[in-house]
Amino acid sequence: MKLTEKQFQEQVIDLAHIYHWKVAHFRPAQTSKGWRTPVGADGKGFPDLVLARKGQVLFIELKSDDGKVTEEQREWLNELDGILWRPQDLETIAKVVLR
Repeated sequence: MKLTEKQFQEQVIDLAHIYHWKVAHFRPAQTSKGWRTPVGADGKGFPDLVLARKGQVLFIELKSDDGKVTEEQREWLNELDGILWRPQDLETIAKVVLR
C-alpha cells in the first residue's frame, strides 16, 4: 500500500515525538482561492517539517514515492542543508531521530 504524503508526515511526526523532538509544521488553510499556506518574503517552498532537539535542528521535506520537488523546495533544502525523505527512507529516518 502506498502512503500519501499526509500519512507519511503523520508517521514521521509520531516517530519524532517518541524520541522527544519538537516538531513544527505550518498547515495550509482553505481560502476562496483553494488551499494556501500563508508565507511572506521568500517562504514559498519552505520545508514541511522543522525538528529540534538538544541544539540539533533538522529541516525536512517530505514527498510521497512519486512526489516531485519544486525548484523553490530544492533551493530551501540547499540553503538549509535540508533533507528530503520518502516513505522508502523509514529505516534511515528512524536512525536519524534516534541519534
